[in-house]
Amino acid sequence: MNKLSIGVDLGGTNLRIAAVDEQGTLVEKVTLGTKVSLGRDHVIDDMCDAIQRVSEKYKDAAPLLGIGIGVPGIIDMQTGLLRESPNLPGWADYPVRAEIERRLKTIVVLENDANVAALGEKWLGAAKDYPDMAMLTLGTGVGGGLVMGGAIWQGANGMAGEFGHTTVEPDGHPCGCGNRGCLEQYASATAVVRMAREAIASNSASALARAAHSDAEFSAKSIYNLAIQGDADARRIFHYVGRCLGIVLSTLVNSLNLPIYVIGGGVSSAWESFSPAIFEELRRRSLVYAATAPADASAVLQGASAVVKAGPGPKTIITRALLGSDAGLYGAARLPMIANR
Repeated sequence: MNKLSIGVDLGGTNLRIAAVDEQGTLVEKVTLGTKVSLGRDHVIDDMCDAIQRVSEKYKDAAPLLGIGIGVPGIIDMQTGLLRESPNLPGWADYPVRAEIERRLKTIVVLENDANVAALGEKWLGAAKDYPDMAMLTLGTGVGGGLVMGGAIWQGANGMAGEFGHTTVEPDGHPCGCGNRGCLEQYASATAVVRMAREAIASNSASALARAAHSDAEFSAKSIYNLAIQGDADARRIFHYVGRCLGIVLSTLVNSLNLPIYVIGGGVSSAWESFSPAIFEELRRRSLVYAATAPADASAVLQGASAVVKAGPGPKTIITRALLGSDAGLYGAARLPMIANR
């Protein structure tokens, strides 16, 4: 009999829950607002109620393997404590796993949200044909995940894959982590808006300035729209995003020599605006990439992972994610399946 697991994407804005079977079919998805202001108990209540409704609906047709939860923050993998989460204020040192297991009486697997997004892309997305991969998620911040041998590589303390806090500008913009010049300060949606406002400060008559004045929700998407229309300031911002990503990816390619590196998150929708700069930096900075780049560079620029088969020998693929915002849901649902092997 086909079995189900439930994946949960616990974000600071949205709480999403999905039932997924062992073949990767999304059976049902529920989206709720994460009412962080009402406190963690309220959020856990909403989550558990939704999980119970979904699991009850399918319990006779498909046994439940367990629940996987992707959480933004630092997790103690041994105890299931959420040590710290900037998107979930008041949750520090909260025993998320134990509390949900107590309420639902079933297996709960807790993981960092970027790690589960990487696992989702490994299972069903851009990296499904590869046992090993790395992923960078470009959203409000920049996250990352590593999958080795089909399983998340957590490192000694569950904190592997913090690519967003790799330094790209040693004396650059201050980061919330305490460092300066982290990738997160140059390749996240927040960073794109900050760099646009910095450009506006030096040219108040620019198209960026007009967009910021007329658009109540001036965002990375607004700036991307200007870039694809040919605005020089907006294009420079995304070129710099790509340059910074290329610097970090060059280090990862040289250090890890993995077959595929996947770029996901909301900012990845601007792929055509920043990806050319990624490949410029890779060819300039990475000996490994220069030796293993696919022959069909134009296909890679479009995010086509199939070009791995072009030319002799293994290639190093840099490509855009395929699962969009559902990568974390699929990855979270995959966690109990792996745990039950």
